[in-house]
Amino acid sequence: MFFLAVSPFFLFVVLLFAGRIKILTASLVSLVLTVFLAIFYWKMNLSLVSSAFLKGGLIALDIFLIVFGAILFITFLKKTNIIKNLCFYLGTFSRDLRIQVILLAWFLENFLEGTAGFGTPSTVVAPILVGLGLSPISAVAIALLGNSASVVFGAAGTPIRVGFSGLDISQIPYYSGLFNMVGFLVPVFILFAVTFRKEDWKKRFFEALPFTIFAGLAYSLPAFFITYLGQEFPSIIGSIIGLIIVLLAIKLKFLVPKYVMGSEKKELSEEKLPIRKVIFPYLLLVAFLILDKFLLGGRFFNPGVIFILTSFIFFLFWKKHLPEAGKMVGDSFKKSLGPFFIIAAMSVLAQIMINSGQDDILAQGLKTAALPLIAPVMGAFGSFMTGSATVSNIMFGGLLAKAALEMGIIPAIILSLQLVGAAAGNMIALADIMPALAVVGLKGKERGIIKRVIIPCLIYVLLVGIIGILVV
Repeated sequence: MFFLAVSPFFLFVVLLFAGRIKILTASLVSLVLTVFLAIFYWKMNLSLVSSAFLKGGLIALDIFLIVFGAILFITFLKKTNIIKNLCFYLGTFSRDLRIQVILLAWFLENFLEGTAGFGTPSTVVAPILVGLGLSPISAVAIALLGNSASVVFGAAGTPIRVGFSGLDISQIPYYSGLFNMVGFLVPVFILFAVTFRKEDWKKRFFEALPFTIFAGLAYSLPAFFITYLGQEFPSIIGSIIGLIIVLLAIKLKFLVPKYVMGSEKKELSEEKLPIRKVIFPYLLLVAFLILDKFLLGGRFFNPGVIFILTSFIFFLFWKKHLPEAGKMVGDSFKKSLGPFFIIAAMSVLAQIMINSGQDDILAQGLKTAALPLIAPVMGAFGSFMTGSATVSNIMFGGLLAKAALEMGIIPAIILSLQLVGAAAGNMIALADIMPALAVVGLKGKERGIIKRVIIPCLIYVLLVGIIGILVV
């Protein structure tokens, strides 16, 4: 029974790696197997199968709206050169390559993950890092490292709100923010990647280490305290607060290395925009999120609506791009379909497992004292397979919550450990690696990238698991 219960997940892994087929195809084939088992072996009532399709589809539609809105927002920012201008302004604060990379791969990626998510940060930042003089493969590895800690609260809290749909999420933001403090080490991993194999690399690494740890804490601490506002805000507001703190530190030369590790100077080839015009779209987006959360009581019901609303307001401000609005909407819609079908397939699969009672069998297999360590490992594995912490939560959240309840552990603790593990697993997510490689002009280097980021990922996951064991 246990083998049959895990067989859809096992088939997914085999198809993905041994068969080397696309994630969407692997998801659909695994779903077909699950439906077959549900009807012919588990003897599920067809009405329960239908309800699983309905609920899974609704979850996928919820995420589709977020993905579509986020992609539309980012498309608008790219088209108006706002992102390139933002990167240009960040680059003016320091000529040190190490500091520039941390500003981009840590703070900018954290903010982009908080607002857009779904692989956007690494695909935006990787080409910029190449422009600073990093090799394409190093740029992709660093961009993937940076797109991790903020995934816990990515896309305005989607991994929690949607990924744990149907579960009690009231305590998850707090525990997730607490366990995710381990993420302050991510800039250290980034610094190592920047300096390794350079001349006097040990010296260059250690002289910038104090500043790097400071930069890690400048995001992680505010992000934790902002969890009290809800899961929508830690990655967004935490990155803004952290960036302001670090920029002030740079201006005051606090912990800044005396030796300047130079980068290739990159001039802005596009129209230079005033800083107020560059930051205003982001400020408006955050203002709408806060307005909806605290004044309207969540009337917009989905952050995707806010992304879309913000985008259309700025279409009206940038009237020269208004004729292109239709094309941007169409392109964003097409790009959103892939994630929608993958999430739909895995959501329906998870719902069938729940309706059939197979999740009870799987939960029994998880009842062990090592559950706090198993949870982040499962989360990371889910992200590695699907490229999404949200889908990882959908796949494994219900199982882990049941196992925790039966062991007398607060489910929010185990679910938070899983979520933080899923964020770490984003470093090695195939669905994020491939587009990041594509935007820097590389193909077939997936194994090389995984080799560069797997150790930081494992350190992150194991530290979180050890903390979980100590807490429980």
